[in-house]
Amino acid sequence: MSIHEIFLSSPIEEKIVWAETSYQAFKDHFLKDKAVLDGLEEVKNAIYVSRRKMREIGIAGICTECEEQEGGSCCGAGLENRFDGWLLLINLLLDQELPRTRRDEKSCFFLGEAGCLLYARHVICINYLCKKITRRVDPKKINSLQEKEGQEVKHLFLLNERVKRVLKALMGEPDRLSDNGKRTARDLGQGCRIL
Repeated sequence: MSIHEIFLSSPIEEKIVWAETSYQAFKDHFLKDKAVLDGLEEVKNAIYVSRRKMREIGIAGICTECEEQEGGSCCGAGLENRFDGWLLLINLLLDQELPRTRRDEKSCFFLGEAGCLLYARHVICINYLCKKITRRVDPKKINSLQEKEGQEVKHLFLLNERVKRVLKALMGEPDRLSDNGKRTARDLGQGCRIL
């Protein structure tokens, strides 16, 4: 099967279709790849730890308060344009359904009533802290959260690179990340395995 190329500038609806088409066509290949399976587990664990910390230190509550009482959060319309098809494909591999429509025209396409509808989020969504949060939450608690978020970003990056390699190999595309096969897993980070 041939999968058309998708660009970061493509509309979010096209990125969703690309991710769903890629998932349906190749999910069995992804789920047989040990490095992808290991990466999915590492990402799930890292997301769980960082989101639990967000709730513990009150950030999730501050965001909800802002959305519900102040007419909108930092998750505004257009933020979804930062997401690429690869990150949406990873969400599907994590058994996360992608929305078909935007709930609120002023909000990110992926913002639902209870927060983000995606499990794996863009790095800006993971790391961004508004001034209200930095004023209200103890800096030591923020540092602790950022350490956990760093692990989430690291594991998400490594999984993203692996998913790209698997799909590109299935499509017969050359591996542009390697130097004629000389690059090692160590070059991309611990836990990444090269085809």
